Amino acid sequence: MPMPLLPTPDESALKHSSAVKNMICSEITTAGGWIPFERYMELAIYSPGMGYYCSGTTKFGCAGDFVTAPEVSSLFGRAIAQQAVQIIESVGEDSSDILEFGAGTGKLALDILLELENINRLPRHYFILEVSGELQEKQNKLFAKFAPHLLSRVQWLEQLPTKFKGLILANEVLDAMPIHLVARRDNDLFERGVVWNGNRFEWSDHLLFEGELFRIAEEIIPLASPDNKNIEIYISEINLSARGFIRSIANILEKGAVVLIDYGFGRDEYYHEQRNRGTMMCHYRHHAHDDPFYFPGLQDITSHVDFTAITDVAAGEGLELLGYTSQAQFLINCGITEILSRIPVENTSDYLPMANQMQKLVSPAEMGELFKVIALGKDNQQPLIGFESGDKSFLLEKDM
Repeated sequence: MPMPLLPTPDESALKHSSAVKNMICSEITTAGGWIPFERYMELAIYSPGMGYYCSGTTKFGCAGDFVTAPEVSSLFGRAIAQQAVQIIESVGEDSSDILEFGAGTGKLALDILLELENINRLPRHYFILEVSGELQEKQNKLFAKFAPHLLSRVQWLEQLPTKFKGLILANEVLDAMPIHLVARRDNDLFERGVVWNGNRFEWSDHLLFEGELFRIAEEIIPLASPDNKNIEIYISEINLSARGFIRSIANILEKGAVVLIDYGFGRDEYYHEQRNRGTMMCHYRHHAHDDPFYFPGLQDITSHVDFTAITDVAAGEGLELLGYTSQAQFLINCGITEILSRIPVENTSDYLPMANQMQKLVSPAEMGELFKVIALGKDNQQPLIGFESGDKSFLLEKDM
């Protein structure tokens, strides 16, 4: 895609990006002149104290680089809370917890807990596993300001618990995991990596012929078809980190459900031969582009989620697919319209802003269809309310 005209970072931001660039260059040199893109992405966004998510820059909201659903409206968290109630009751209120990964500003956790408190269904604990110390501090401050009485329920973790019962929740987490880039050219497979030419980062492809990445790529990266001989190269992403994430949570979940919310597709749509440049995107000051080398450390790097891969790994680890649908359908099934109706329509100063927020969450032109919700679980006794209608699990099938 054409590079948009992006805002110019200030002097402090430029200095920080230069330090991140030098750090990555040093890594490339140490590695012999080439690193896989997965490592570049990991350094650019997660390197302690320097990466995008681990530095002090504003990331969420109007002053940041992108807006997430919890920042759009409290209706999002309050609707998810209705699904949480069902899972908490199914597991048992005396032994059920919530564990959220990558809680951002903490807004989703706050909205869920306030709603659960309102209906007298609080979990024993609300655990947050957050890799960013800066974001963890923001989350703590948010609760201290708006719900200090709930802070005793919130616990921050540095690693996964050994066992867990209840709801595991991740909103826009999988898309930010470091990805491997794979290219198929002349029916050979290559892993895309990064080199430093003395002036800038550049792409460099290494032949891929063995290992887990090769085996997965050989199966899912499409060969050129007779109708697409003009496509000289096919580039896409494979997220090994997401697969490892699913294995880890399957290992600790004894009873309950995992709810993952993100943008993505089933495999046949994800790796369609016409999507020959993949889905990787970068976000800087609400501008989207596809250059991950633009001011490293100052921008987010993401890719869509292969939800078929998620379900395949989950099934192999003993997790049952409980449902897959659009964010719009999930929120409607969880009663978002009923939650909105608690505000009297005649109270226009409160009702109209919330109605507009709900529209952004469920509209097909906004977040409603782009984002998907998938649920996986163990020992669930009844269908989840979030998937009572509009289930799209058939889209996860391969070779439809």
